[in-house]
Amino acid sequence: MNRIGIDLGGTKIEARLFDREGRELARKRVATPRTYDSTLQTLHALVAGLEAAHGAACVGIAHPGSTSPASGLMRNANSVWLNDRPFGADLSATLDREIRLANDANCFALSEAVDGAGREGEVVFGVILGTGVGGGVVINGQLLEGCQGIAGEWGHNPLPWPQDDELDPPTCWCGKTGCLETWLSGPGFAAAHARQHGGALSAREIFAAAEHGDSAAADSMARHTDRLARGLASVANILDPDIIVLGGGVSNAPGLPERVADRLPNWLFSDICRTRIVRHQHGDASGVRGAAWLWNDAPEPAL
Repeated sequence: MNRIGIDLGGTKIEARLFDREGRELARKRVATPRTYDSTLQTLHALVAGLEAAHGAACVGIAHPGSTSPASGLMRNANSVWLNDRPFGADLSATLDREIRLANDANCFALSEAVDGAGREGEVVFGVILGTGVGGGVVINGQLLEGCQGIAGEWGHNPLPWPQDDELDPPTCWCGKTGCLETWLSGPGFAAAHARQHGGALSAREIFAAAEHGDSAAADSMARHTDRLARGLASVANILDPDIIVLGGGVSNAPGLPERVADRLPNWLFSDICRTRIVRHQHGDASGVRGAAWLWNDAPEPAL
């Protein structure tokens, strides 16, 4: 059966239809509504439109935040109108079928592990470095969600092995201090540069300045690389992945995978380092692709 993957973003919703071999047949993109009921109605209209042209399909959703396994309610979504709502149950009722949902970082990891930059690995850690920092774990092609539904949420662990200039860490939106997100996200990187060197450059502007030989920007890039290597080493010491796939806007910094690969062995609890650090293959398309791949182990949904 065909599969529809939907990436429910903060500003846009993208839906793509794939056949059973994973070939894309159609796509649609619309603006994200700002209310809960309108979001459900928009998702219904997207699915109905694709199915009218191509026949019935199973549906997977990549969404912000996560579903509490205790209450079934959405939590921690930056699309705040989803929070504290039974989004999965309501959408299943709206579409009149079983659906599958996963956090957008998990869908990124699944897409890259199945047929992207991580396809050669048995254990793959997919990393999002964007406005926030998240991640997902895929083992033998299957997404690991965990009993709390938070597997891969490394962005809210503290920066390990802090240096002298990191001992007064910034406060995170989650209420704790020194989370990796406050250092490694795009806004976190820009804020760290401003604290160290002044100015108000964005992450993209710092990348460009470093490329043109600016010493302050180059220093911030080196600091960010080392912090990222430390954060990934703390994950690798537990998970020991074959491949770490970097995604999100910050991952596009020139030479970042290679620089992190050089630094990772300094922090890894091992005499060898075989873990590969690679950049994403599918980029912004990984969320919608991973949502469709949530059905890889069960291609025939109950309609």
